[in-house]
Parts: sequence; structure tokens; C-alpha cells
Amino acid sequence: MKRVTGIGGIFFKAKDAPALQAWYKRHLGIDVQTWGGAAFDWTDLDGKPTGGTTAWSVAPEESAQFAPSKASFMVNYRVEDLHALIEALKAEGCNVLDKIDDSEYGKFGWVIDPEGNKVELCQPPAGQ
Repeated sequence: MKRVTGIGGIFFKAKDAPALQAWYKRHLGIDVQTWGGAAFDWTDLDGKPTGGTTAWSVAPEESAQFAPSKASFMVNYRVEDLHALIEALKAEGCNVLDKIDDSEYGKFGWVIDPEGNKVELCQPPAGQ
């Protein structure tokens, strides 16, 4: 079974999220949207879409999005079969959170790594 197939997103907290979002927009040209982040659509060398997206966002420091982790970041990894991977991680004794979300953006599950960082696992919708 393939486990991680790529990076689906990078999320981090900031003391002043709006100011940091504005800095990234102004200086690095990231098209920060009202939800606090940007979506980078994957393309081939000719600029044609290839069916994937990497999310990037800056959250307020008080955000509970990464709980129970106290880390200031979270990485979202793309996977092919979320349910199978979650079961494998549980069988291996990993600290898997007992929640799976299913949305238009895919299926999401979480595991806590040995240093207490929350890791997000995402099985994107078919074709993405």
C-alpha cells in the first residue's frame, strides 16, 4: 500500500495573521484569499492543470486547528486510501485521532507524531 503520495497543504500560525498574510501577498506574490490562504493548482510544464492542488494558509496564533498539538504548524499529506492507512497506523501503535471528515475537498484523518505534532492525511476526491 502506498502511504504518502505528496504534500497537500502547509498550515501555520502567526502572532498577527493578517499582517503576515499581507506580507506574503506583497513580497512573494501569494494570492492570499479572505479565508487566510491560497490554493496552488498543479500544472504541467505547459501550464495545463494536472488535477491537484496544494493549500497554504496562515492562521491566528489562538487557532485550535492544530489541537491537540501545541505546534505552530501542520502539514497535510496526500494519501491514496485514507481508511486503509488509518487502520495500518492504528495497528502499528500510532496515536491516531478517532475522527475522519468527508467533504467536497476529500477525506481527512489525523495522526500525532512522536513529538506531538498533528499530521493531517488527505485522500483527495477522484481526479484530483
